[in-house]
Amino acid sequence: MKLGFLFGYSGSKISMPMDIIKRAEALGYDSVWTAEAYGSDAVTPAAWILAQTERIKVGTAIMQVPSRTPAMAAMTSMTLAQLSGGRFILGVGASGPQVIEGWHGTPYGKPVTRVREYIEIVKKIFAREGVLTYEGDQYKIPCLAEGSTGLGKPLKSILHCTEDIPIYTASITPAGVAMAASVADGFFPVWMDPDQFDIFAEPVERGLARAGNGKTHSDFAIAPFVTVFMDDDINRARAMVKGGMALYIGGMGARNKNFYNDYAKRLGFEEAAVKIQDLYLSGKRDEAAHAVPDELVDACHLVGPKERIRDRMSRWIEAGKKGHVDSMLLAVRQPEALELMAEIVL
Repeated sequence: MKLGFLFGYSGSKISMPMDIIKRAEALGYDSVWTAEAYGSDAVTPAAWILAQTERIKVGTAIMQVPSRTPAMAAMTSMTLAQLSGGRFILGVGASGPQVIEGWHGTPYGKPVTRVREYIEIVKKIFAREGVLTYEGDQYKIPCLAEGSTGLGKPLKSILHCTEDIPIYTASITPAGVAMAASVADGFFPVWMDPDQFDIFAEPVERGLARAGNGKTHSDFAIAPFVTVFMDDDINRARAMVKGGMALYIGGMGARNKNFYNDYAKRLGFEEAAVKIQDLYLSGKRDEAAHAVPDELVDACHLVGPKERIRDRMSRWIEAGKKGHVDSMLLAVRQPEALELMAEIVL
């Protein structure tokens, strides 16, 4: 099992923890990941990190699919891969309707279909087996839509894709996970209980079968996000995670369209998920955070005293041996926690 380091997206100002990133590289971490919402983008920090490191891979978790054409994502990926000696990983996702329609001003459409077509187009560009044409539900290349000139010319990338560029996608719905297993090289569960792989087992099998090219579990990586926070006060440690979980379960989407809320229910926390959302959407964010069950935090993250984290890592190590987890992508800002995880795993 490999370890990755999640950098995430910015607050009101962006700063790059290059000291921690370089330490992760020295400790043997496999990857570091950037992100974007509606502040800093994911690509610029990825380029910044690649330019200042030597071995560690850098990925986007995620690039928002509706904010870039598939061709631009492919161009960006090939450029960064060549300049870095093959260290770039393309991570894409649909984001959510509030950001895509409210920030980017484009229809959200059919997210699973859109991401599948996007990845298929990017792979066609990478392959350079012919000029790019595509006739899908969400994308039609060349464009013949209303307002087009009709002069669109099928093209082939000038830049050759000489590196292997893995493509990951963020998915937690059964349909999204199946899509990821069929067309992508891996996927990011926003959280994961390593003891409940059965939540993903059926859609992963369905997607691998749909790929139709002999694709197996060994060809498809599962890379969950895991927060690690060391503190001798277990309640204080859990509190460092609960605010973020409440945001996703309660506020990332509308009441009737929140993928993270649905996911928390599938993890076995239906009553808590309803309560968290009710509180969050009523403006009671602190109360929503308090409503996140300790058991949910402990199932999906590693918090508390050093020895407790070491002990609870056994669940993740076992999941790695079973092939249920390829990489743990760690949200960690404490150098001592970064060191501890390397000591345990690497």
